[in-house]
Amino acid sequence: MRVLVVEDEPRLADNIASAMREGAGYAVDLTLDGEEALLFCETVPYDLIVLDLMIPKLPGEEVLRRLRLRRDLTPVLVLTAVAETRSTIDLLNIGADDYMTKPFDLGELIARARALIRRGKGLKQTRLTLGALTLDLIEQTVRMEGTVVDLSPTEYRILEYLMHRPQAVVSKRELLEHLYDFTWEHHSNVIEAHVSNLRRKLRLASAVVLLETLRGRGYRLATFA
Repeated sequence: MRVLVVEDEPRLADNIASAMREGAGYAVDLTLDGEEALLFCETVPYDLIVLDLMIPKLPGEEVLRRLRLRRDLTPVLVLTAVAETRSTIDLLNIGADDYMTKPFDLGELIARARALIRRGKGLKQTRLTLGALTLDLIEQTVRMEGTVVDLSPTEYRILEYLMHRPQAVVSKRELLEHLYDFTWEHHSNVIEAHVSNLRRKLRLASAVVLLETLRGRGYRLATFA
């Protein structure tokens, strides 16, 4: 999953990004102002936006309003120093999905972020299942017929994204956009290498769940009887 953090306090922004990368395994982009945030959102299909209200160039409320006007439905978690009921109602009315009042606990931030991403993808449960394969979004564990499948962090992230879209063809570009942030140095074969390792581990665990490579199109996670 890929998250945009819009926060002009550098230390807080770095703390949020580190917590999301290390605690949730998300790819995280950072920006300090509202204008750049809108440019980022035009370029990248984010799974979540964490948006501070008091940011330079364009305030958070206006960023949120413009996102919704152009029908960008990406979940938005607002960070605010104001906890008044009127302000909260206004935020929700212009399109915020959730809010947190500063100061806040980073563990709670991650929990809310996960919930918003699940909701944005139409999921209520904390586990994804495909045949005998189960992925626990909270524990970040993968089991095949009850047996744990040991995956690297990147293999887990690829599998999680594919399990959000079972049976669908997902292009390499789409995977790159959702798994890596702007700080990552692109290497053309990195996805192929991780997919190859993931496919091998799934094949060893079961012959029913298959990770296919469709030449020139991308990848598909499917089950076979």
